[in-house]
Amino acid sequence: MATKHEQIIQHIIALPVGNKISVRQIAKSLHVSDGTAYRAIKEAENQGIVSTIERVGTIRIEQKKKENFERLTFAEVINIIDGQVLGGREGLHKTLNKFVIGAMELDAMMRYTEADSLLIVGNRVKAHELALNEGAAVLITGGFDTEDHIKRLADERKLPILSTSYDSFTVATMINRAIYDQLIKKEIVFVGDIFTPFEEAFYLNAKDTIKQWYELNEQSTHTRFPVVDEKKQVIGMVTSKDIIGKDSDVLIEKVMSKAPLAVQEKTSLASVAHMMVWEGIEMVPVVEQADKLLGIITRQDVLKALQQVQRQPQIGETIDDIVAANLVASEDEETIFQTVVSPQMTNQLGTLSNGVFTSLITEASSRLLAYRKKGDMVVENLTVFFIKPVQIDSHLTIKPKILEAGRMYAKMDVEVYNERRIVGKGLIMAQLIYR
Repeated sequence: MATKHEQIIQHIIALPVGNKISVRQIAKSLHVSDGTAYRAIKEAENQGIVSTIERVGTIRIEQKKKENFERLTFAEVINIIDGQVLGGREGLHKTLNKFVIGAMELDAMMRYTEADSLLIVGNRVKAHELALNEGAAVLITGGFDTEDHIKRLADERKLPILSTSYDSFTVATMINRAIYDQLIKKEIVFVGDIFTPFEEAFYLNAKDTIKQWYELNEQSTHTRFPVVDEKKQVIGMVTSKDIIGKDSDVLIEKVMSKAPLAVQEKTSLASVAHMMVWEGIEMVPVVEQADKLLGIITRQDVLKALQQVQRQPQIGETIDDIVAANLVASEDEETIFQTVVSPQMTNQLGTLSNGVFTSLITEASSRLLAYRKKGDMVVENLTVFFIKPVQIDSHLTIKPKILEAGRMYAKMDVEVYNERRIVGKGLIMAQLIYR
């Protein structure tokens, strides 16, 4: 049976898009406490099912698909620009396809304004009216209001008309930045994107015997299986070490390890990869609320996803992406790397930031290990020595060296030079994860 939290989420999902939601209304309708209703609404907001807007409230919005993640709803635009809604509240759930800055004559402006777009314009009432008639929402900049008949038209057409105190250029920059941030998030891989679902997963029931473990082992070639009860909740884990020397008719629940490690759909690929390396495990169960088994994720799933991510072009660049893109192998030696300190890599003083310095030595070390066919690395310990500040536009040479490398661990020494003078060093201890 679903928990109260799950019931509230399902209730919200069933509501029509554009419906207004409140804690008191949910608590009264589903006979739960205000605290339970509040926590569920916050979870729905995290899932992109609802959006909370100041002076408007919480409304049900259309959940965006991952491949369409670079688009924003008008409700999200309101939060980005610290704006207010003048009319057309029922259209806040709609998706913004593009925006147009109305700094031109009316006829030219209308050529670019189309349905589901957003016209960003100042105090030009005629432009507000024409845009709404074209099926576009309107954002009025400079803190201006509009006339009452325009607000009524926005209500009739269920198209938001918004107002903000910012100027048009600032607003356009803010919306662009939000879309850019969404693009970076779009590239983050979660367990939910790559795990093997319940219907295809291998698991054992608590009342199964060790004989069933051997049968499942032969069928799957896995040696580690989650154990579930009659409600399909994960209650343990059984591995080859647990069953060695035991009779084949012994129940799994007698030999399993209790309170196993598990992950959820929203766990990141990086987190589960680190867990597998750190704990030395090949498979982790994926669970939802109340530890109900959703599926499993294996080391092979993680490695395949890591390789896929490395091959994909990054649409929205993070600092690490900028570091990786600018780091190139030396013409003389493939295991020595060079880069130029760009403005994005500096701190407020115009010198190389500590975080970017760390990224440089980590990326260079990772590339050296890959070149030596030692596999991917997960950093366990990193010691950095900052010797001299590095100015903007400096040409750096990074020289990583493997001090020691075994089957599971590698120890790396990295030296960073600017014009043949050493400016910093790093010592890395890393675990290896093989492809």
